[in-house]
Amino acid sequence: MPRKPKFIPGPSRLSVILKELNEEPKLSLTGLRGINLKLAAKNDHFGARHFVKKELRRIRYANPQLNVEVNKLPKPLQDNWTPEMVVEFGNSNSSVEIPSRSDVLLCPSFTNVIIKCTEDGAKTTIDISNKWSTSITKELMDLAGGDLWKEYKAAAQAAGLPILPGEEKEQLATAKKRTPKLSTRSPENLEAMVEHMLSSPERPKTGAAAILP
Repeated sequence: MPRKPKFIPGPSRLSVILKELNEEPKLSLTGLRGINLKLAAKNDHFGARHFVKKELRRIRYANPQLNVEVNKLPKPLQDNWTPEMVVEFGNSNSSVEIPSRSDVLLCPSFTNVIIKCTEDGAKTTIDISNKWSTSITKELMDLAGGDLWKEYKAAAQAAGLPILPGEEKEQLATAKKRTPKLSTRSPENLEAMVEHMLSSPERPKTGAAAILP
């Protein structure tokens, strides 16, 4: 009797999760007290929902002391509100550098950022609507990733590598959106199609031409 092939089990679910959580770069944040997210529970805010599903757990794993709140709210089709992420910094003695007004104006990573000072620090509201999950992660890391993130980002850009896993999909989609689609139904193409149809020997005969030899 032939011997049964030996069964080799695949990687466990736990090992797959741990591999994802430990992917480079490590998303360590500096000087943050908490993150509060508000987004639709379903049917909208796809980038924000993907960020919560994929990127946020890596952030929580790298920052176990960080207070994270996620508010998933029902959103009927007629409602028109956008998702947002409120980032709360620590006390005023924190080493985190809050971007100045000129930084917000000049750096595209800080667009749609509102900074409100509080008694014990500052809260930053980031508009995360119509953004990829990788864009949301980069915006958060640019704000509070510290020197380690800046060094990693500069090294990846210098080597021509994606900064985050999955970023190449975002770049491809952005490039497709910027490339205008060429219409095959332009007047020139339609004129050429009609001329070809009229001159084609396989064109079916109609009227008297279909009766006469």
